[in-house]
Amino acid sequence: FPRTLVQAETLDKICDLDLVITLNIPFETLKDRLSRRWIHPPSGRVYNLDFNPPHVHGIDDITGEPLIQQEDDKPEAVAARLRQYKDVAKPVIELYKSRGVLHQFSGTETNKIWPYVYTLFSNKITPIQSKEAY
Repeated sequence: FPRTLVQAETLDKICDLDLVITLNIPFETLKDRLSRRWIHPPSGRVYNLDFNPPHVHGIDDITGEPLIQQEDDKPEAVAARLRQYKDVAKPVIELYKSRGVLHQFSGTETNKIWPYVYTLFSNKITPIQSKEAY
């Protein structure tokens, strides 16, 4: 967030951003990950067939009830959503890039990207001191 220029302009009215990050992940990687998501509707539990699979395929681990794949998580729908996002997000990325506050990270593995994101945040955000320090 923000995903659209209108959202970015609205956010500007309530806060002054000095740090924005974007993750550049290959289209096929995103499509594959998102289209392997299944949910248990009554609880909202989310499974991913690669990263957090249910113990039994298609069955919720807790209740034994069936899992479903939402229509917008099917490969064709995911591909359409990603194409639309890319078009809508481009002006937002350009806006923050022009302000000098955008930091971009590229990759496919969280454990390789996260240390760079963490370092950026650590250097940018001052730690909150506890009351005991006073």
